[in-house]
Amino acid sequence: MSEARRKAPTRARAKKHWALRVMGWLLALCFLGVIGAVATFFIGYQTTEIPDPNKEFAANTTTVYYSDGKTVLGTFYDQNRRSVPLEQIPKYVQDAMIAAEDRTFWTNPGISPSGMARAAFNIARGKQLQGGSTITQQYVKIMYLTQERTFSRKFSELFIATKLSRTQDKKEILEGYLNTIYFGEGAYGVAAAGEAYFSKTDPKTLSIPEAALLATVLNNPTRFDPDDKSAHKRILDRYRYVIDGMRQSGTISEAKAAQYSAKLPPLKKKEKSSRYQGPSGYLLDMARRELAKLVPEDQISGGGLRVVTTFDVDLQKAIVKAGQEELPKKNRANLHVGLASVRPGTGQLVAMYGGPDYLKSQLNWATLKARPGSSFKPFAVAAALLEKRGIYEVYQGDSPIEVQGKKLNNEFDRDYGDVNLLEATEESINTAFYDLIDKQMEDGPAKLVNAAEAAGIPKTKELERGRENPSTVLGPDPYASAVDMASAYATFAASGKYVPVHTLMSVSGPNFKPWTDQNKIIKTQAKQAFPPDVANMVNYVLQNVVEEGTGDGAKELGRPAAGKTGTAGGVAFEHRKKNAECDGCLDGKDTLTSWWAGYTPQLSTAVVYRAGKLGESDLDPFSDDPAFFGGNWPVKTWLAFMEPAHEGLPEQEFPEPNEEEVKASPTPTPTYTPTPTLTPPPSSTPPPPSSPPPSSTPPPSSNTPKPPKPSNTPTKTKPTKPTFPTIPTGPPSTGTTPPPEESNEE
Repeated sequence: MSEARRKAPTRARAKKHWALRVMGWLLALCFLGVIGAVATFFIGYQTTEIPDPNKEFAANTTTVYYSDGKTVLGTFYDQNRRSVPLEQIPKYVQDAMIAAEDRTFWTNPGISPSGMARAAFNIARGKQLQGGSTITQQYVKIMYLTQERTFSRKFSELFIATKLSRTQDKKEILEGYLNTIYFGEGAYGVAAAGEAYFSKTDPKTLSIPEAALLATVLNNPTRFDPDDKSAHKRILDRYRYVIDGMRQSGTISEAKAAQYSAKLPPLKKKEKSSRYQGPSGYLLDMARRELAKLVPEDQISGGGLRVVTTFDVDLQKAIVKAGQEELPKKNRANLHVGLASVRPGTGQLVAMYGGPDYLKSQLNWATLKARPGSSFKPFAVAAALLEKRGIYEVYQGDSPIEVQGKKLNNEFDRDYGDVNLLEATEESINTAFYDLIDKQMEDGPAKLVNAAEAAGIPKTKELERGRENPSTVLGPDPYASAVDMASAYATFAASGKYVPVHTLMSVSGPNFKPWTDQNKIIKTQAKQAFPPDVANMVNYVLQNVVEEGTGDGAKELGRPAAGKTGTAGGVAFEHRKKNAECDGCLDGKDTLTSWWAGYTPQLSTAVVYRAGKLGESDLDPFSDDPAFFGGNWPVKTWLAFMEPAHEGLPEQEFPEPNEEEVKASPTPTPTYTPTPTLTPPPSSTPPPPSSPPPSSTPPPSSNTPKPPKPSNTPTKTKPTKPTFPTIPTGPPSTGTTPPPEESNEE
């Protein structure tokens, strides 16, 4: 045998021997790691003493200030604590809490290793610790530790929970937990929670569904707030999870579980603290919801925090006065107005009017989503500019226009002839925008939605549904609130810079690392949503709406301003039954929302009007106009705020748009296929004459004569009420009543 053959097995054995040695070292290291971890836990366990319980849980008042940091807006200290012995808490109430928070409570050692691992992973990713705690751990955190979310506190919680579980009876721990855990509404403990949510002071009087809903809420009182209508689905899902846990534990039968899961039990809540009284209650509620994203709910009520909001005390006084005084005089009790003002480039919500009294109604008309109508058209302008389309490209101004086999109209079925994008926006010509979005642009509705979301309109299922809807450009569904629109228009005012709208300026306090919006939002979340030249051109177009278009009433501000009117028509709530009976004979006859969203370089303010208990009634009876136009009362209310808001501020011009594009000679050939001009019926208002051909039209200026347009000035005798052009909406939403057919005004 050759020497090479003798060496081959030797090398193989050497490699095998080396691999075994490496494996042995790894096993030894793992073994040492396990021993080290056990030793560390044992030492930590032995050296950790159960401290004295926190006195009153170290509860201190959280104070909320206006943006000056001196003027108090309100406080968050509303604590109701009543302890009851475990034997006075029915077993089904105990079982509901266990089903919600810790289904292995009776058998676990007081800790959850998987939950601890998840918490450690969150910290490693730079996130706050949350979730994963057993009932024992939650109780330890409340009674023995601070609320800070750090590794050291979590390890202390681990050791104390383990020791407590070994030295105390489980029933004692559960009794302590049920008397101290926070349920929201200022209620600590299940007895206080029953009183807060159902006006029942004795836990024995709670029903099984009521106990399950309390168990649902305690997981996160803000996320599962029963007053938050938008959270209904996730609350119901969590509630059903609790009910199913009670079924699995044998507390209730299959039949009862099915019965209880059908719907949430009705609430009978105590009146809120008087500190929420008046218009400022809406500000406190909004700030509290935002604060809940930063700190635990119980720390909001008793953590002794100092919270400075973005609300300016003087601007807030002005916006409340505008929202309460500059309104139509008749039937005011059923009329609602929401106002919101955002400082461009900062995202700071500096003033808001959501209603006259939060205690009487928690419906915030400034944050409730509504149909934006034609105030959505500026996003179409932005989408067109992003495609390098010019503002002098020509579109169909005559009515009707056929889109996807359906004829769609202008308001009053007016004909405008050939119009460019600038004119179409000034006069809010529906057919021109249909032509742009649904015929000239590929995937136009989707690009419109992209532009709206980039500007700051929150992504919702209604808005996403608009990607396939030909009438999205006319805002037929509840896409946005006044706060959303003020924020989105602020993006244009800031030359395309988007900053998320927010209400907190700074937060500080015991066991809480100081937080500021400057460091956490303005510097880190700001982004250039649109190229500056695109945003500045949108501003130019919307300034023309003020100078020569449907929002010309806003010229009274006496300084550069831009904006857009909007109304959305349809069938009012009170007319829907009759409309169904007459097969749609009332489609488009009512005005459901009326808007003016306008801005200067310093402030962006949106105003929305709605009527009726749910905001779905007809606005037209409140106005002497043919319809409740956005250029009338919404502009007046806007002026009533913006005039005092700008006192003392220097007059500021918008950045100039691209001069070459403004002066560019438009192409004389229309981008659409012309259709024969329709002759209006004799009873119709004659249409204004068509604009001159684009090739001979210079850039608009204050000296350029414009064709007459319908006036928004109210008259003493109300003309015959117009029928809004019916436009398609997205597919019906889930619920008992499908959305009405929508239409649009200006």
